Amino acid sequence: MSKNTEEEVVATNRRARRDFHIEEVYEAGIKLQGTEVKAARAGNVSLQEAYAVVQAGEVIIFDMHIGPYSQGSIYNHEPKRPRKLLLHRREIDRLFGRTRERGYTLIPLRMYFKRGWAKLELAVAKGRRQYDKREKIKKEEAERKMRRAMRRPW
Repeated sequence: MSKNTEEEVVATNRRARRDFHIEEVYEAGIKLQGTEVKAARAGNVSLQEAYAVVQAGEVIIFDMHIGPYSQGSIYNHEPKRPRKLLLHRREIDRLFGRTRERGYTLIPLRMYFKRGWAKLELAVAKGRRQYDKREKIKKEEAERKMRRAMRRPW
């Protein structure tokens, strides 16, 4: 694979898969200002509390923290400003319909650079209840024990 087609992952939202049940995943571009791109490439991104909303035919992400660029001047960006996500009209309409349903929300899974462009993996997700989380942990532990037992020579 050539360097131009690789994905350079900048940030992941590890809590998303634990706290939410992922239904669909979309790839969206992000509209960034000048110093935000350099700060993102440096890894100063946090997706932990970020969420997206469909407003007036646009998808906007809130609470995504991109830290200030260390070599930036007075023209540095605001870290938690709302940012526009770039999607096709059909995808935006579909996301609008899905988020109108009760319990569904849009959360970012990871941010990466693909062919030099900033991309965000956006998921339509439904929140998990506490007992769902415990059940999932029990199931994963049981699978882990089974794999260990199969691997162990007698």
